[in-house]
Amino acid sequence: MTERQAGKAILRLVQGDITTQKVDAIVNAANPSLMGGGGVDGAIHRVGGPTIKEECKTIVSRKGRLPTGEAVITSAGRLPARFVVHTVGPVWQGGNANEDALLANAYRNSLSVAAEHKCRTVAFPSISTGAYGFPIARAARIALSTLLAEMPRHDLDEVRIVLFMPDDLRIYSTALEQIG
Repeated sequence: MTERQAGKAILRLVQGDITTQKVDAIVNAANPSLMGGGGVDGAIHRVGGPTIKEECKTIVSRKGRLPTGEAVITSAGRLPARFVVHTVGPVWQGGNANEDALLANAYRNSLSVAAEHKCRTVAFPSISTGAYGFPIARAARIALSTLLAEMPRHDLDEVRIVLFMPDDLRIYSTALEQIG
């Protein structure tokens, strides 16, 4: 299964590159410094250009480093989206350091920030499953159940989870089938 209705919006799983998504907002799996890095974060900063980094510097100088589970928004620079929502997912520490709740907060707060800026289409990566080591099957269940619960609370048309690798799409599809 690759899509599910949630309220009047649709949750869709797609394989692809998040930097090419034509949506109102893409979500960046950022690090607390907001200065770019590897994986999705590095790709978004590279493709989006220096505007995103400059706006991130302003946010960090005003608020400090972004806490895990929180989210902030910038313009999208040269990306086809209007905005980038930056969130920090948890680093996997074995499952006993509140990682599940922190990951759910990253999705919940990102969706809220996007909705506050009148975004009706939002694309997410698989937060924390790369360098941060969160087990992907567990992360998929948390991401999907959180988004499906939160989507009806906002004025959304579509939420996309964009998965770079075919295996990741299969894992998320299986998790979506298993969620009631």
